Amino acid sequence: MTWTPVKEVAVARDAAEALDDAPMCVVLWVNRDGEKLGMASYGKTQQLCNVAKNLGEWCYEAAMNWDTASK
Repeated sequence: MTWTPVKEVAVARDAAEALDDAPMCVVLWVNRDGEKLGMASYGKTQQLCNVAKNLGEWCYEAAMNWDTASK
């Protein structure tokens, strides 16, 4: 996969490497104030990157709707 300097993608890439060189990684986070939810994804190849991106977007949407769905 093409190297991306964006810090969020770097976190996902570093996590994948730390997790036994996982081929894909999706990271969700909430900022300190709890006001912002973020998502970053990484895939070792272009195809895996696309899969990780789709999975990350699905997880992000699920997290955005979690409060409503959990009631």
